[in-house]
Amino acid sequence: MRPAPGEVLHFSEDPTIEVFRPHVAPTALKATPYVWAVGHDRAPDYWFPRQCPRAMAWVGPRTSPEDRARIIGSGCGTRVHAVEYGWLTAMREVELYAYRLPAEPFAEHDAAVVATTEVRPLGPPERVGDLFDLHAEAGIQLRVLPSLHAFWDAVIASSLEFSGIRLRNASPR
Repeated sequence: MRPAPGEVLHFSEDPTIEVFRPHVAPTALKATPYVWAVGHDRAPDYWFPRQCPRAMAWVGPRTSPEDRARIIGSGCGTRVHAVEYGWLTAMREVELYAYRLPAEPFAEHDAAVVATTEVRPLGPPERVGDLFDLHAEAGIQLRVLPSLHAFWDAVIASSLEFSGIRLRNASPR
């Protein structure tokens, strides 16, 4: 599930959104209201239930061969996502939807894209489908761990590029 040219995606468990209105996210560092979406490269970051903690790492231009082999593995692709065992049922059962939005009102903001005006979807939301299949089809390793902490600590100390989402929801250390 990726955006087509001229589109960005917003993933949601709510299939009834008709208009996306800018709002201030509860975890925002700035009080600027945005509509959040993602482009092609970051869409896989959201192939999860919304509240699911996830640690993700991928090969970047400055990634050392040693870090790639140690964290991703030799011959195992270029990207790995990790979740905790406690989220497996939610990953199997979640009904996740992708809204296709016009890319035009959005500007890059960190790893996402944001708009400061209301945005209407280009059509009805699309059911994303099986999240495990999405990862497999994209060649992304999906690891299931008892805890994300040791993996996350290794990733952020490495030369890999990374992102952690909803890590506050991970099991305690």
